[in-house]
Parts: sequence; structure tokens; C-alpha cells
Amino acid sequence: MACEQSPTRLHAYLDGELDAAGMAGFEQHLEACPDCATALAAEEALRRSLQLAALYERAPESLRKKVRSTSSASPARASAHPGAWRWLAVAAALIIATLWGTRLFSPAIKSSQQAAWTTTLLDAHLRSLQPGHLTDVASTDQHTVKPWFDGKLDIAPPVRDFANDGFPLIGGRLDVIEGRTVAALVYGRRKHVVNVFVWKSRDTLPDSDPRERQGYHWVAWKKDGFTFCAISDTAIPDLQQLKGLFLQE
Repeated sequence: MACEQSPTRLHAYLDGELDAAGMAGFEQHLEACPDCATALAAEEALRRSLQLAALYERAPESLRKKVRSTSSASPARASAHPGAWRWLAVAAALIIATLWGTRLFSPAIKSSQQAAWTTTLLDAHLRSLQPGHLTDVASTDQHTVKPWFDGKLDIAPPVRDFANDGFPLIGGRLDVIEGRTVAALVYGRRKHVVNVFVWKSRDTLPDSDPRERQGYHWVAWKKDGFTFCAISDTAIPDLQQLKGLFLQE
């Protein structure tokens, strides 16, 4: 969570462990803090999934037959250790519950990861709109912007000027996404600013489907070992067009 409220306080609110004043204060905080509201929604979704899950599964017939046949073949051993089969059944139940739990929680975990990406990318975009933060190198010339990144990153981001297609290059800068330094390519779109964040590909990718939050939209994609994420308050079709231009290069 990117605010002064600790995760412990959020969990205490979720579990009803705060007093009346604490509950009211945290609810007032939620109205003004989208980070905490998003984190709370993810926790509540996970809790609902747990409550609705039927983490019980009958042992398969093959296992039941094996247990019976082994028991019949070794009556003395079974009578000497009457609790052994009980523990075997418990172990089997735990294995089945773990498998079902993994399948159940995966969507909730993915949702939480996507929420974290959303918050991080939107925060970076909003920071860039503050006076003096938009560019470290201001130029419409891709041959000026691209060399500027040399030695500052472990990648050479693909810099293109798409002025003829309605996306003039404004410049570039360094930014931080989830603790890593990334390239930010800045484009104009009519009166809007578009940030295109670029970093080395990784398994975790912001949702590739167009998304919206607080009036801002973003589109993510991968190409040539890079992950891209374009974010702006311009319309989603504009960002999809920009994505297409990068994919054509």
C-alpha cells in the first residue's frame, strides 16, 4: 500500500478488530485513498472465495480400494496401528484441499497483482504530470532521446516519433515501477500526455486488456523482449492505435 496506513490496520478493519472510532476513521480514509480501497477490495474478494469454497473432496475409489486391500492383506499390522489409516486419510484430504485451494486462490491472487500494477503505473503517470517532472530529456527527435538512455538503463528502449500518425514524441525520462528503474517515453495526443513505460519482459504483465481507473486508461503489451504500458487520460482507441504503431515497427 502506497500511503501512511499500514496493511495491519487494513486487516484489523477487515476483521472488525478496530473500535468504533477506528472503524469510522478508516472508512473516512478509504473515501480519499484509492490504494487502500483497491487493497481492501482484493482482500474482501479473497475472503468471499474462501467462504464459498467447498474444500472437501471424496477420496477417489482407486485410493479407497487400495486402502481396503492393504488392510485386508495385513490385519495384524492394521490392528497394531489402528490410527495409521486415519492419518493416511487426513494426509490425502490435505493434499486434495491444497490442490483445490491453489485452483481457487489463483484468480484472487492474480487480481491482487493486477491491482498493485494499476496503482504503481497510475502513480507514476500522475507524478509525471507535476511541473518539471514530465521529461528528463525534452526533444521531438528520436535520435536525441534514444541515445540519452545509454548507460542509464540495462536496456536500449525502442524510441520512435509517430508525429505523422498523431502521436508526436515529446521526450523521455527515467521512472520507477515496483522498485525498478524503467524508461518512460512521452508522447502527445492532441491536448493529452501519453506515457509509455518500457522495461525488460518478465512473467508478471499488467493486464493486456484496455483498463480504466479514475478517468485514466492504459494498455499493455510485449514485443522483442520488452514490456510496454501506455497510460493516459485520452481515449482507449487512441492507446490501442499507439500500441499498433509500436507493434508495426
